[in-house]
Amino acid sequence: MPSKKLSKLEQGRLAWDPVGLLAGVDEAGRGPLAGPVVAAAVILDDSKRIRGLADSKVLTPLQRDKLYDQIREKALCCAVGEASVEEIDTLNIFHATMLAMKRAVEGLRLKPAKVLVDGNRLPKIDVLAEAIVGGDAKIKSISAASILAKVHRDRLCKALDEEFPHYGFAAHKGYGTPEHLEALRVHGACRHHRKFFGPVAATFMTPDGETIELKVS
Repeated sequence: MPSKKLSKLEQGRLAWDPVGLLAGVDEAGRGPLAGPVVAAAVILDDSKRIRGLADSKVLTPLQRDKLYDQIREKALCCAVGEASVEEIDTLNIFHATMLAMKRAVEGLRLKPAKVLVDGNRLPKIDVLAEAIVGGDAKIKSISAASILAKVHRDRLCKALDEEFPHYGFAAHKGYGTPEHLEALRVHGACRHHRKFFGPVAATFMTPDGETIELKVS
């Protein structure tokens, strides 16, 4: 049976933390070759339990979709932030991810007393924050944020698939699968691709549909 101290640690609270609302933050889409990076921030309502919260990566798409709806319905508040492909290309993926997290936190209707972020780095925000490695599997609010970010981004990729069906975005969500790499070889890259990511960097499609070669140093 876990001790009272361990229970509080699992909730993301320490003895010296300020009293107030606790927000979990996580991202989705750092690794893909296309599409924005997405972050979510969630403040759960302790009086409205959501069963089955876990790291989004261990859940099925159906489980994520059901939990997404419950989180949107039962959380005290939640927000999603994005950093565009253009911002990823300009800032690099790390800084773009921090920007998406910052936007998610700033988008919350209620200001938290503390923010818990999955990983080992923190965005620049005006709230007390703590980075927790593996937090998406340990802290319920981070789990909820991971689910929101994942589902939101997956739905964006389905919309991209309707615009550019020959890449298969709905299936691989922008990741560098063999099918995606073959589509890049045949069609070149489109405006939704991150043009400085390795497999994409060799080719990039101009707005009028012409494929040009990029020199990569």
